[in-house]
Amino acid sequence: MNEKVITIFGTSNAKDGDKVFNLAYELGKLCAKNGFAIANGGYGGTMLAAAKGAKLAGGKTIGVTCSAFGRKGPNEFITENIITENLTERVAKLVEIGDAYAVLPGGTGTLLELAGIWESANKGFINPAKPIILITDFWRPLVELIGAEDPDSAGYVRIACGAKETVEILKECLSK
Repeated sequence: MNEKVITIFGTSNAKDGDKVFNLAYELGKLCAKNGFAIANGGYGGTMLAAAKGAKLAGGKTIGVTCSAFGRKGPNEFITENIITENLTERVAKLVEIGDAYAVLPGGTGTLLELAGIWESANKGFINPAKPIILITDFWRPLVELIGAEDPDSAGYVRIACGAKETVEILKECLSK
């Protein structure tokens, strides 16, 4: 089986019970139930939530961790761990292994990841462009701001209202 990998980006600051934590859990679970593996940074917050949802639903979870952070290893819901040496290598590996990208609300780390995949698609470095789905309206002001300067760039991202719509878009885009 040629399992498609969905790379999920999001905040490491989310705690169990937070809205974004629950959203990440639901996304991981629905991805697994629809035959997708997930990949993320492998640590806490939305990374843990998505991996927990996917693993408990019987899915494959890939963590891409970074030895420069000095952490002891991935969260307990990661089934395969890829260790990178630095943040640049980590982001590059997450981009490389993903067949599509789902971006949850987040901070500067998530912004770095979003900017990297968005610019790579915009410049044709990911050809054909892989789906980039922004979940909730969190990133909408950024998309509008960038779209005002570079109107073509907005066409590389889609905004979904939640986990269910995200997985529907993934199924539509990845079945082609």
